[in-house]
Amino acid sequence: MVSVEKNPSLFLSGPGNAWVGESPYPSITEEHDVIIRIAYVGVCGSDISFWTKGGISAKVDASRPLIMGHEASGTIHEIGSAVSSLNVGDKVAIEPGVPCRRCLPCKAGQYNLCPKMVFAASPPFSHGTLAKYFKIAEDFCYKLPSFVSLEEGVLVEPLAVAMHVCRLADIRLGQDVIIFGSGTIGLLCAAVSKALGAQQIISVDVNASRLEFARKFAATGTFQPDNDSSETIAGKIKEAHNLDGGADAVLEATGVEVCISTGIHVLKKGGTFIQAGLGNPGIQFPITTLSEKEITMKGCFRYSAGDYELALHLLESKRVSVKELISSFVDFEHTTDAWERTRKGDGIKNLIRGPQN
Repeated sequence: MVSVEKNPSLFLSGPGNAWVGESPYPSITEEHDVIIRIAYVGVCGSDISFWTKGGISAKVDASRPLIMGHEASGTIHEIGSAVSSLNVGDKVAIEPGVPCRRCLPCKAGQYNLCPKMVFAASPPFSHGTLAKYFKIAEDFCYKLPSFVSLEEGVLVEPLAVAMHVCRLADIRLGQDVIIFGSGTIGLLCAAVSKALGAQQIISVDVNASRLEFARKFAATGTFQPDNDSSETIAGKIKEAHNLDGGADAVLEATGVEVCISTGIHVLKKGGTFIQAGLGNPGIQFPITTLSEKEITMKGCFRYSAGDYELALHLLESKRVSVKELISSFVDFEHTTDAWERTRKGDGIKNLIRGPQN
C-alpha cells in the first residue's frame, strides 16, 4: 500500500538557490528502519558553505537538487518489524550518517572513515533532514531523556563532535586546554573538557561577545588576540594564563591559518593538537616547531563509536547543558533566514522548525 503522507522538503540546487518542494514519503525497506517526524533542524557552518558556495568538497548539481540539513531531532513516526529499542512517539536525536558496517574502518570502530558512508545532505544522492519525514537505521537514533527537549536534542550532534575532539585529545583531569574558536563546536569542546576534568580551559576568539559567552558557559579563561604574529600571540596567551611550559592540548575549531600556527606555538613539548575546524584546503604552519616539540597532531572528522552515547550521558547526568546555545527559531518556510542569520554571525545555534503541515 502506497502512503499518501505528504513530505514537504527544503531543496538546494546551487549557491543561493533554495526552495520548498515535495519529496516521496520514505518507505521502510529494512526491518531495522525507522521513520522520524522531524521537529527541529540546526544550522551548521557546513550548511552555510552549501548556501553560499554550493558545497564543500562535493558540490550540489543543479540537475539533482539536494534536501539539506543534518543536525536534527524528532519523534518516531513508524518502525520496521525488527525494531526493539524504539517505539512510535519516542523523542530522538539523530546521528545523520550510516556506514556500511563491513569495511576495515567500520570493524576497527572508526566508522566515520567508512568509504561507503551515507551521510545526510551529501551530494549527489544522500538527502538530508530538512523534511517532514526522514528515514534512518534504528541504531543511529538515540532516545532522549525525558527532561531533554526536542530543541536541545538537535545539539546532540555537535556535542558528539566535541566529544570526538576531546577523546582524540585524550583530555584528562588537571590538564590545561586551549580552544581556538567560540562557535558551537568550540563552546561545546570547552564544556566537554570541563566535564572531563580539565583544570584550565582557555577560549581564544577575536569576538569579545563570544568570549564573554564562553567564559560564562564553560571556559575558565579567555583571550582576544590582536594582529601580532602567531608566535607573539602564543607568548601572550602563555603569559596571561601562567602557562610557562605551554598547554597540554589545543583544540582548533576555526580552520584559520594563524590560529593553527598559534596553537602549535602555545603547546607544551609533547602536547596534543586536534584540528576540528575547516578552512582553506592548503595552509602553512610551523612544521619545525611541531617536530621539535614532538607534538601529536590529529585530524578530526565528525564522530565515531561511542561519541553519541557519551554525549547523551553528559546531558543525562547534567554535566553539560546545551540549551544556552540556542539563539533563535524560524519556521521551515523561512529556512534561508536562519542560514543568513548564521552566515552573518548572529547567534550561536539557530534552529529551524520542521514542517507543520
